[in-house]
Amino acid sequence: MTAATAATRADLAPAIPSPTAAGVHPDVRVVRRRLGPGPRTRLSFWVGPVLLLAIWAVGSWAGFVSPAVLTAPWDVAKEFQNQWVDHDLLGNIGTSLRRSAVGLTLGVLGGVVLAVASGLSRVGEALIDGPVQIKRSIPTLALIPLFVAWFGIGESMKVTTIALITLIPIYVNTHNALRGIDGRYAELAETLDIGRVEFVRHVVLPGALPGFLLGLRFAVTVSLLGLVVVEQFNSESGIGHVMTLAQQYGQTSVIVVGLVIYGVFGFLADTAVRLIERRALSWRRTLEG
Repeated sequence: MTAATAATRADLAPAIPSPTAAGVHPDVRVVRRRLGPGPRTRLSFWVGPVLLLAIWAVGSWAGFVSPAVLTAPWDVAKEFQNQWVDHDLLGNIGTSLRRSAVGLTLGVLGGVVLAVASGLSRVGEALIDGPVQIKRSIPTLALIPLFVAWFGIGESMKVTTIALITLIPIYVNTHNALRGIDGRYAELAETLDIGRVEFVRHVVLPGALPGFLLGLRFAVTVSLLGLVVVEQFNSESGIGHVMTLAQQYGQTSVIVVGLVIYGVFGFLADTAVRLIERRALSWRRTLEG
Protein backbone atom coordinates (compact mmCIF):
# COMPACT_ATOMS: atom_id res chain seq x y z
CA MET A 1 0.00 0.00 0.00
CA THR A 2 2.81 2.34 0.78
CA ALA A 3 4.59 1.69 -2.51
CA ALA A 4 1.36 2.10 -4.48
CA THR A 5 0.55 5.34 -2.73
CA ALA A 6 4.03 6.67 -3.41
CA ALA A 7 3.75 5.72 -7.05
CA THR A 8 0.36 7.42 -7.34
CA ARG A 9 1.72 10.64 -5.81
CA ALA A 10 4.68 10.50 -8.17
CA ASP A 11 2.35 10.15 -11.14
CA LEU A 12 0.20 13.09 -10.03
CA ALA A 13 3.06 15.40 -9.11
CA PRO A 14 3.89 16.56 -12.64
CA ALA A 15 0.23 17.42 -13.20
CA ILE A 16 0.27 20.07 -10.41
CA PRO A 17 1.63 23.29 -11.90
CA SER A 18 4.38 25.00 -9.99
CA PRO A 19 4.21 28.73 -9.20
CA THR A 20 7.12 29.36 -11.55
CA ALA A 21 5.71 27.36 -14.43
CA ALA A 22 5.15 29.11 -17.72
CA GLY A 23 1.86 31.01 -17.79
CA VAL A 24 1.29 30.74 -14.02
CA HIS A 25 2.10 33.79 -11.90
CA PRO A 26 2.61 33.75 -8.13
CA ASP A 27 0.04 35.44 -5.90
CA VAL A 28 0.97 39.07 -5.46
CA ARG A 29 -0.75 41.04 -2.71
CA VAL A 30 -2.33 44.29 -3.81
CA VAL A 31 -0.45 47.07 -2.05
CA ARG A 32 -2.46 50.00 -3.43
CA ARG A 33 -6.14 50.11 -4.26
CA ARG A 34 -6.91 51.52 -7.67
CA LEU A 35 -10.20 53.02 -6.47
CA GLY A 36 -8.85 54.38 -3.19
CA PRO A 37 -7.49 57.87 -2.47
CA GLY A 38 -3.93 56.70 -3.07
CA PRO A 39 -0.93 56.54 -0.79
CA ARG A 40 -0.65 59.06 2.00
CA THR A 41 1.88 61.80 1.35
CA ARG A 42 3.79 63.36 4.17
CA LEU A 43 2.73 66.83 5.36
CA SER A 44 -0.12 66.88 2.81
CA PHE A 45 -2.48 68.25 5.47
CA TRP A 46 -0.51 71.50 5.47
CA VAL A 47 -0.79 72.12 1.72
CA GLY A 48 -4.22 73.77 1.91
CA PRO A 49 -3.36 76.26 4.69
CA VAL A 50 -0.05 77.19 3.03
CA LEU A 51 -1.83 77.71 -0.30
CA LEU A 52 -4.46 79.88 1.40
CA LEU A 53 -1.71 81.97 3.01
CA ALA A 54 0.03 82.33 -0.35
CA ILE A 55 -3.17 83.54 -2.04
CA TRP A 56 -3.69 86.03 0.78
CA ALA A 57 -0.13 87.33 0.45
CA VAL A 58 -0.23 87.59 -3.34
CA GLY A 59 -3.61 89.31 -3.29
CA SER A 60 -2.38 91.87 -0.74
CA TRP A 61 0.88 92.46 -2.61
CA ALA A 62 -0.87 92.90 -5.97
CA GLY A 63 -3.46 95.25 -4.52
CA PHE A 64 -6.46 93.01 -5.11
CA VAL A 65 -7.17 92.96 -1.36
CA SER A 66 -7.53 96.38 0.24
CA PRO A 67 -5.82 96.87 3.64
CA ALA A 68 -9.06 98.39 4.90
CA VAL A 69 -10.83 95.11 4.14
CA LEU A 70 -8.14 92.61 5.11
CA THR A 71 -4.73 93.47 6.53
CA ALA A 72 -1.74 92.07 4.67
CA PRO A 73 0.03 89.07 6.25
CA TRP A 74 3.24 91.00 6.95
CA ASP A 75 1.30 93.76 8.72
CA VAL A 76 -0.49 91.10 10.75
CA ALA A 77 2.91 89.67 11.73
CA LYS A 78 4.07 93.11 12.87
CA GLU A 79 0.89 93.66 14.87
CA PHE A 80 1.27 90.21 16.43
CA GLN A 81 4.77 91.15 17.59
CA ASN A 82 3.49 94.46 18.95
CA GLN A 83 0.68 92.75 20.88
CA TRP A 84 3.08 90.11 22.17
CA VAL A 85 5.63 92.61 23.45
CA ASP A 86 3.50 95.54 24.62
CA HIS A 87 0.01 94.19 25.35
CA ASP A 88 0.45 90.78 27.03
CA LEU A 89 -0.84 88.74 24.12
CA LEU A 90 0.55 85.57 25.70
CA GLY A 91 -1.56 86.09 28.82
CA ASN A 92 -4.68 86.64 26.72
CA ILE A 93 -3.96 83.49 24.72
CA GLY A 94 -3.53 81.53 27.95
CA THR A 95 -6.85 82.81 29.29
CA SER A 96 -8.69 81.82 26.12
CA LEU A 97 -7.08 78.39 26.05
CA ARG A 98 -8.00 77.77 29.68
CA ARG A 99 -11.64 78.72 29.12
CA SER A 100 -11.88 76.58 26.02
CA ALA A 101 -10.13 73.61 27.63
CA VAL A 102 -12.29 73.64 30.78
CA GLY A 103 -15.52 74.00 28.83
CA LEU A 104 -14.49 71.35 26.30
CA THR A 105 -13.53 68.90 29.05
CA LEU A 106 -16.85 69.32 30.85
CA GLY A 107 -18.77 69.02 27.59
CA VAL A 108 -16.93 65.87 26.52
CA LEU A 109 -17.40 64.18 29.88
CA GLY A 110 -21.08 65.11 30.03
CA GLY A 111 -21.69 64.04 26.43
CA VAL A 112 -20.02 60.66 26.89
CA VAL A 113 -21.86 59.88 30.14
CA LEU A 114 -25.23 60.83 28.67
CA ALA A 115 -24.56 58.95 25.43
CA VAL A 116 -23.54 55.75 27.24
CA ALA A 117 -26.53 55.94 29.59
CA SER A 118 -28.92 56.58 26.72
CA GLY A 119 -27.31 54.26 24.19
CA LEU A 120 -27.11 51.17 26.40
CA SER A 121 -30.42 51.45 28.22
CA ARG A 122 -34.00 51.94 27.09
CA VAL A 123 -34.79 53.67 30.37
CA GLY A 124 -31.82 55.99 29.88
CA GLU A 125 -32.91 56.73 26.34
CA ALA A 126 -36.42 57.59 27.49
CA LEU A 127 -35.10 59.97 30.15
CA ILE A 128 -32.15 61.52 28.31
CA ASP A 129 -32.49 61.45 24.54
CA GLY A 130 -35.62 63.60 24.33
CA PRO A 131 -34.30 66.52 26.43
CA VAL A 132 -30.96 66.43 24.62
CA GLN A 133 -32.70 66.60 21.25
CA ILE A 134 -34.76 69.54 22.48
CA LYS A 135 -31.57 71.26 23.59
CA ARG A 136 -30.02 70.44 20.23
CA SER A 137 -32.77 72.35 18.44
CA ILE A 138 -32.19 75.43 20.62
CA PRO A 139 -28.97 77.30 19.75
CA THR A 140 -26.78 77.54 22.82
CA LEU A 141 -25.80 81.09 21.93
CA ALA A 142 -29.48 82.07 22.24
CA LEU A 143 -29.33 80.94 25.87
CA ILE A 144 -26.53 83.34 26.80
CA PRO A 145 -28.92 86.05 28.14
CA LEU A 146 -30.46 83.41 30.38
CA PHE A 147 -27.03 82.21 31.52
CA VAL A 148 -26.08 85.80 32.32
CA ALA A 149 -29.16 86.04 34.55
CA TRP A 150 -28.28 82.74 36.25
CA PHE A 151 -24.49 82.88 36.54
CA GLY A 152 -23.66 86.54 36.02
CA ILE A 153 -21.04 87.68 33.53
CA GLY A 154 -18.08 85.91 35.11
CA GLU A 155 -16.20 82.76 34.18
CA SER A 156 -19.05 80.42 35.14
CA MET A 157 -21.25 81.73 32.35
CA LYS A 158 -18.48 81.44 29.78
CA VAL A 159 -17.44 77.92 30.73
CA THR A 160 -21.05 76.71 30.93
CA THR A 161 -21.80 78.04 27.46
CA ILE A 162 -18.78 76.32 25.93
CA ALA A 163 -19.58 73.07 27.77
CA LEU A 164 -23.17 72.97 26.47
CA ILE A 165 -22.05 73.75 22.94
CA THR A 166 -19.51 70.91 22.93
CA LEU A 167 -21.79 68.41 24.67
CA ILE A 168 -24.19 68.08 21.72
CA PRO A 169 -21.80 66.77 19.01
CA ILE A 170 -20.19 64.38 21.49
CA TYR A 171 -23.56 62.99 22.54
CA VAL A 172 -25.04 62.68 19.04
CA ASN A 173 -22.05 60.97 17.42
CA THR A 174 -21.28 58.68 20.37
CA HIS A 175 -24.93 57.69 20.81
CA ASN A 176 -25.25 56.96 17.09
CA ALA A 177 -22.08 54.84 17.17
CA LEU A 178 -23.32 52.87 20.17
CA ARG A 179 -26.62 52.09 18.51
CA GLY A 180 -24.85 51.22 15.26
CA ILE A 181 -22.80 48.33 16.71
CA ASP A 182 -23.68 45.02 15.06
CA GLY A 183 -26.15 43.06 17.18
CA ARG A 184 -24.35 39.81 16.36
CA TYR A 185 -21.62 40.83 18.79
CA ALA A 186 -24.19 40.82 21.60
CA GLU A 187 -25.43 37.39 20.50
CA LEU A 188 -21.88 36.06 20.48
CA ALA A 189 -21.19 37.55 23.92
CA GLU A 190 -24.32 35.90 25.31
CA THR A 191 -23.32 32.59 23.77
CA LEU A 192 -19.89 32.82 25.39
CA ASP A 193 -21.51 33.88 28.68
CA ILE A 194 -19.63 37.21 28.78
CA GLY A 195 -20.80 39.61 31.45
CA ARG A 196 -22.28 43.02 30.72
CA VAL A 197 -19.30 44.94 32.08
CA GLU A 198 -16.82 42.98 29.98
CA PHE A 199 -19.06 43.32 26.93
CA VAL A 200 -19.24 47.09 27.33
CA ARG A 201 -15.53 47.39 27.99
CA HIS A 202 -14.20 45.15 25.21
CA VAL A 203 -16.87 45.44 22.52
CA VAL A 204 -19.17 48.42 22.93
CA LEU A 205 -16.70 51.15 23.84
CA PRO A 206 -14.10 50.22 21.18
CA GLY A 207 -16.90 49.97 18.63
CA ALA A 208 -18.17 53.44 19.53
CA LEU A 209 -14.70 55.01 19.47
CA PRO A 210 -14.87 56.15 15.81
CA GLY A 211 -18.12 58.00 16.47
CA PHE A 212 -16.74 59.57 19.62
CA LEU A 213 -13.62 60.84 17.83
CA LEU A 214 -15.73 62.29 15.04
CA GLY A 215 -17.83 64.08 17.63
CA LEU A 216 -14.65 65.31 19.30
CA ARG A 217 -13.53 66.97 16.08
CA PHE A 218 -16.83 68.84 15.87
CA ALA A 219 -16.68 69.66 19.58
CA VAL A 220 -13.24 71.24 19.28
CA THR A 221 -14.46 73.49 16.48
CA VAL A 222 -17.67 74.61 18.17
CA SER A 223 -15.81 75.24 21.43
CA LEU A 224 -13.85 77.96 19.63
CA LEU A 225 -17.11 79.32 18.23
CA GLY A 226 -18.50 79.60 21.74
CA LEU A 227 -15.24 81.12 22.95
CA VAL A 228 -15.44 83.90 20.38
CA VAL A 229 -18.93 84.86 21.55
CA VAL A 230 -18.60 84.56 25.33
CA GLU A 231 -15.35 86.53 25.47
CA GLN A 232 -17.23 89.57 24.21
CA PHE A 233 -19.35 89.67 27.39
CA ASN A 234 -17.53 91.91 29.87
CA SER A 235 -14.24 90.02 29.61
CA GLU A 236 -11.13 91.62 31.00
CA SER A 237 -8.76 89.26 29.20
CA GLY A 238 -8.74 86.80 26.34
CA ILE A 239 -8.49 87.01 22.58
CA GLY A 240 -12.15 88.01 22.27
CA HIS A 241 -11.55 90.88 24.70
CA VAL A 242 -8.64 92.10 22.57
CA MET A 243 -10.75 91.92 19.42
CA THR A 244 -13.62 93.81 21.07
CA LEU A 245 -11.32 96.66 22.05
CA ALA A 246 -9.82 96.68 18.56
CA GLN A 247 -13.30 96.97 17.07
CA GLN A 248 -14.05 100.01 19.20
CA TYR A 249 -10.86 101.75 18.05
CA GLY A 250 -11.05 100.60 14.43
CA GLN A 251 -7.84 98.51 14.57
CA THR A 252 -8.42 96.06 11.75
CA SER A 253 -4.96 94.53 12.05
CA VAL A 254 -5.59 93.55 15.68
CA ILE A 255 -8.90 91.93 14.74
CA VAL A 256 -7.17 89.91 12.03
CA VAL A 257 -4.52 88.84 14.54
CA GLY A 258 -7.27 87.48 16.77
CA LEU A 259 -8.91 85.67 13.85
CA VAL A 260 -5.59 84.11 12.86
CA ILE A 261 -5.01 82.93 16.43
CA TYR A 262 -8.48 81.36 16.56
CA GLY A 263 -7.83 79.69 13.21
CA VAL A 264 -4.48 78.31 14.35
CA PHE A 265 -6.10 77.00 17.55
CA GLY A 266 -8.76 75.16 15.58
CA PHE A 267 -6.35 73.80 12.98
CA LEU A 268 -3.87 72.44 15.51
CA ALA A 269 -6.60 70.97 17.71
CA ASP A 270 -8.22 69.22 14.76
CA THR A 271 -4.84 67.92 13.63
CA ALA A 272 -4.18 66.50 17.11
CA VAL A 273 -7.56 64.73 17.16
CA ARG A 274 -6.93 63.27 13.71
CA LEU A 275 -3.55 61.94 14.82
CA ILE A 276 -5.16 60.35 17.87
CA GLU A 277 -7.84 58.86 15.63
CA ARG A 278 -5.23 57.42 13.27
CA ARG A 279 -3.34 55.78 16.13
CA ALA A 280 -6.37 54.59 18.11
CA LEU A 281 -8.14 53.15 15.06
CA SER A 282 -5.14 51.66 13.31
CA TRP A 283 -6.88 48.27 13.35
CA ARG A 284 -9.55 49.40 10.88
CA ARG A 285 -9.26 48.48 7.21
CA THR A 286 -10.47 51.59 5.41
CA LEU A 287 -9.69 53.49 2.23
CA GLU A 288 -7.68 55.89 4.39
CA GLY A 289 -5.26 53.08 5.27
